[in-house]
Amino acid sequence: MAAFFQSLGRTITAGIVIVIIMIAIGGTFGRMGSMDYWVFFMRWLHIMSGVMWIGLLWYFNFVQTPSMPKIPDEHKPAISKVIAPAALFWFRWAALSTLVTGLLLGGMFGWIGHALSLQRPYAGIGAGMWMGIIMAFNVWFVIWPNQKKVLGIVPAEAPAKAAAAKMAGAASRINTMLSIPMLYCMASFSHGGF
Repeated sequence: MAAFFQSLGRTITAGIVIVIIMIAIGGTFGRMGSMDYWVFFMRWLHIMSGVMWIGLLWYFNFVQTPSMPKIPDEHKPAISKVIAPAALFWFRWAALSTLVTGLLLGGMFGWIGHALSLQRPYAGIGAGMWMGIIMAFNVWFVIWPNQKKVLGIVPAEAPAKAAAAKMAGAASRINTMLSIPMLYCMASFSHGGF
């Protein structure tokens, strides 16, 4: 059993199998032809993507960045050459997936235009969407390009690396700040908190 869980692929596959079993037991297969089911499914994908994205954002801000000064210099390459590039891969694709599934979900509900133009009663979800769009933009066009310099993926001199680290760090902190009201807006829309 322990060997089974040493494989991420097998672990993810098992999670998907459990969902399929839950769908079968719940009689959901018969509802898969309805739009309501696909709206639910898109919401589930949106939440899954968002959990990965914000989880990694908070990992970077609450764990990795504050821990770096405590790590001996000879061990830092393990972070910058192995862990950070892998985490940034999932981070940026989770950001894109969250954005795309969120926009598709708004389109499926038919209120995307009302939300993006901040019309009542969609101002709360619209504000959350705009914060998410800003955050995704930061991930792809500020954090990632600068992190490539910091991590040595793109060649850069020491002063350029230092400037890139500062810029990426600032954008990441802005995203951390925005994640708090963004999550409030997202949760409040369907749960009455806005």
